[in-house]
Amino acid sequence: MPIFDSVWQATINRWRREGLPTDVSVEDFFGYDMCGFSADTSPLFPVQVLGEDAEYVVERDSFGGVRRNHKDRSTTPEVIDYPCKSREDWERIKPRLQPSDSRVIDSEASSREGKNVQGSWDVELARFEKERDSGRFITYNAAVGYDKIQNYVASPRLLRAIILEPEWVKDMYLTDAHLVMAMCDNMMDKGFRFDGAYLFCDLAYRKGLFFSPRHYREQLHPVFKMLCRYFREKNMPIILHSCGRVKELIPDLIEAGFSCLQPLEVKAGMDVGELKREYAGKLALMGGIDVRLMSMDNPGLIEEEIESKFQVAKKGGGYIYHSDHSIPKDVSFQQYQRVMELVRRHGEYE
Repeated sequence: MPIFDSVWQATINRWRREGLPTDVSVEDFFGYDMCGFSADTSPLFPVQVLGEDAEYVVERDSFGGVRRNHKDRSTTPEVIDYPCKSREDWERIKPRLQPSDSRVIDSEASSREGKNVQGSWDVELARFEKERDSGRFITYNAAVGYDKIQNYVASPRLLRAIILEPEWVKDMYLTDAHLVMAMCDNMMDKGFRFDGAYLFCDLAYRKGLFFSPRHYREQLHPVFKMLCRYFREKNMPIILHSCGRVKELIPDLIEAGFSCLQPLEVKAGMDVGELKREYAGKLALMGGIDVRLMSMDNPGLIEEEIESKFQVAKKGGGYIYHSDHSIPKDVSFQQYQRVMELVRRHGEYE
């Protein structure tokens, strides 16, 4: 069974103290089967540190917003200010969203820092070649759609715009998507070769969607179809990351052209067994293993979780192991090693 996971930097820091070798990445130590590369598709405003203390740092980010973040990058940032309070603000920023060679991201540093860090194409290409030679599935990663636009517009303001200013919202979705595609072309021209695309767009919370299916279909669905058509023409299957309870949109996501849905958040009612039975052969599934059980004192709970769900999920293929969100710092190195042992044991195909 293919294996991949998302691990907080604060968790990695803990694992280093508990025995994870300092000269080996988490991906290499646990043998993850995927690796992603991306471009910076922000407006490229200069990142500035506006203040900090022992625990937090306040920064102006590359989108032009101001965020207060925990230094170990283990929490969702507190957004203090947004760059777009009106369509006029967006129109001033929009000209900055052009493809360029300056949009290179140092993928390792960005993962470590929890934000985009400027890199070198030569360095990233060398890392790409290394990962390709190791046999990993290489993805082009990009945030898109509603979740991406929340970097520009505060969520309450954006939700009002979805209802009252739909043309503005559609323009933001579309402008960003064109840049995402153009930078994929740019990276491929430089020598990158991608096996698939990994797109990130949270569309829901624990109880349901952020906005109605009608608003999704009118505004975001056509953009998703365009993105999926673009990647499919390059023979790149598309994984969509969307936290929360997105059940209601799964038929639309399949129709848009997505190949796989991740992370199948258990606490939001995304049951991998139920989804497998309903969408087998139509949509691959990635995730659905309750991360909360990984840190429990009783190891039998996570073993039962993995064994019972794998029995259904792996039938006929079309399933990739992943936690149902990401690995937080309350999961010890020893506990996660056990998780990986269980994944490999129960993820074998006969």
